[in-house]
Amino acid sequence: MKSFFEWFKGSTKVKRWILLIIVGVVLTCYGISKILVSQEISFFELGKTIVIFIIGFISIVTSIIFIQKRSLELIIEANNTSEKGKQAQSNIKSLIFNRNVYEEGPKVVIIGGGQGLNNIIEGFKHYTSNITAIVTMSDYGNISMNARKDIKDALISISSNQNEMKSLMDLNFRHERLRGLNFSDIYFVAMTEIYGNIAEAIYKSKDVLNISGTVIPVTLDEITVCAELSDGTVIKQKDRIADVVANKKEKINRIYITPSNSKPSPGVLEAIEDADVIIIGPGSLYTNVLPNLLVRNIAREIKDSKATKYYISNIMTEPGQTDEFSVSDHLKVIQEHVGNGIIDYCLADTGEVIPEYIRKYNKEGSDLVDIDNKKLSEFNVKLIQRNMSCVKDGKIMHNSDIVASTIIEMVCNDLKFHDMQNDTQYLLLKSVLKEQKKNQQRQQRALIKIPKGGKLATFLSSKDENKKSKFKEKYNDRVKSIQNTEAKIEENRKIAKQIEKIEQTRKNYNENRNTPKRRNGKRNK
Repeated sequence: MKSFFEWFKGSTKVKRWILLIIVGVVLTCYGISKILVSQEISFFELGKTIVIFIIGFISIVTSIIFIQKRSLELIIEANNTSEKGKQAQSNIKSLIFNRNVYEEGPKVVIIGGGQGLNNIIEGFKHYTSNITAIVTMSDYGNISMNARKDIKDALISISSNQNEMKSLMDLNFRHERLRGLNFSDIYFVAMTEIYGNIAEAIYKSKDVLNISGTVIPVTLDEITVCAELSDGTVIKQKDRIADVVANKKEKINRIYITPSNSKPSPGVLEAIEDADVIIIGPGSLYTNVLPNLLVRNIAREIKDSKATKYYISNIMTEPGQTDEFSVSDHLKVIQEHVGNGIIDYCLADTGEVIPEYIRKYNKEGSDLVDIDNKKLSEFNVKLIQRNMSCVKDGKIMHNSDIVASTIIEMVCNDLKFHDMQNDTQYLLLKSVLKEQKKNQQRQQRALIKIPKGGKLATFLSSKDENKKSKFKEKYNDRVKSIQNTEAKIEENRKIAKQIEKIEQTRKNYNENRNTPKRRNGKRNK
């Protein structure tokens, strides 16, 4: 009985439709009774009675449809995987609970490596549990420390409870016999011994650790990522590529892997074939993105897949890899290595970041990736510009929620185009998307402090669509001012040192001048 009355709470938003059903029943009964009891009725009264009956009938049908829709939304809210969502919707879980609803979400494959891939995963967990992360590892072959870190970070990102998973994976034992060991080290070694290889071990981790997606290394073969520079120099160590390029001042001519016929891990090609959405990047273009695509049959399978393919362009250039690169330069390099047809849409950022952070990156040799619309028109790729940058832990990165909502919105539009508005997947995505956009608007209002009634969505969309270059134009003067100020400070320091040197010289001269000279051991008088 208690759970029944919970349907009438304000948070369920069902009372309005129940009320409308009651109104509809009253109007329908009134229309029927009016006709039955009247011995004689005029044409006007008949028309009026029919209209009342139709309004009542439509009210009943509409209410039933919206109650069903709201019931599905409650199922979605009850399965919100975020901690905030769990606390907010704990009362709804006593009414309905169906975790399998998320399994009907779109199948998303994310290809990349490093922090960029892990960041993007976080946004898609709100919409689906069908996430497959195909990871470029720092080292291949044996399960080394660097390789474990890549896999561990991806597992943490894909987990429903990230904080708890991170605490577990990063746990350093204090017990005397286990001191110096890390839980993730022991876990990966144990799982590999049980299942024979790291790919199977990670796949089984989905059930062992109760995570909502799958992480797969792109290959189990021991491969080497090599770079050939414009002067013919060949670098055969992945971690040295950026340093050598920076020192030699030569551009990367091409990236290749040896052996070139390395096989993809079990499950990689199947995941790409079954995918609804394939996302490439963001991440280091030459060392995290391209090595994935160069593994045998990967690029071909992506081209043949019926999924919609997205490339998420980096926000900042990477020293020693993509110096002075624009968005079109990134696409050009990808097409030169794996050919056309691998990307349908390119997401590029038009967000505004505080110039002081940009200046920090400038000191490290990094700069903003320009959106060069004219050159981009030469590629058979549709450009999507969005305000999707943010600063997290002092680093400029993509806002995973905005990236995910942008792509999911396009999935919804595609379902709507195919007349699938009543499909469970469409209703699921549309409901969560609506809630996520509200959260994004609240965050934006908190950041830029616009009035609550302000039309933030209109402001951002019109701004993003018309913006050709990123925030260089708006903040160019401010960045230059910061640079000029630093230059003046350095110049003033040099002048101060020179003045100090001159004063010291003058002081020494005056002291020598005032000191009486000695001749033959006696002072002159």
